[in-house]
Amino acid sequence: ILVTGGGTGLGKEMSRYFLKYGAEVLICGRRGSVLEETARELMDEEGGVVKSFSLDIRAPQDVDNAIKEIFQEAPLDGLVNNAAGNFISRTEDLSHRGFEAIASIVFHGTFYVTHSVGKRWLELGHKGNIISILATWVWTGSAYVVPSAMSKSGIRAMTESLAVEWGRTG
Repeated sequence: ILVTGGGTGLGKEMSRYFLKYGAEVLICGRRGSVLEETARELMDEEGGVVKSFSLDIRAPQDVDNAIKEIFQEAPLDGLVNNAAGNFISRTEDLSHRGFEAIASIVFHGTFYVTHSVGKRWLELGHKGNIISILATWVWTGSAYVVPSAMSKSGIRAMTESLAVEWGRTG
């Protein structure tokens, strides 16, 4: 199972439980030293195998190269789209760069990873599962988090659309 943003927070905790129940876990994120420390900690606590690698999911070619390398060893069975970014800002104060900082990770990055993994599953006829972490404001809206709300809503639409397009293949 590949967990993006797996070095800290929710990604780390999900990885802990995947490992506890027997999965081999791969974690990626931008900070290599944090990932290595998390991998060691989880293996010391739970045993098993945690592999870590640095990856900025905002870079589509880097994502595709990393996923290609993973699949050369063995196909993934699961993907958890957990990597995200957010900050609180009144929308009228939000700069274009601030918006892009969030959208490039959450919206674009999640698509890049999902697309790279999914197309390989389809080519191999390999079944897999994808979990994409959303936020409550996808359904309720929320002040001061417009870039995240928009991006997470897009991830929900992607997930539902891919369920229709790819679901029949497993």
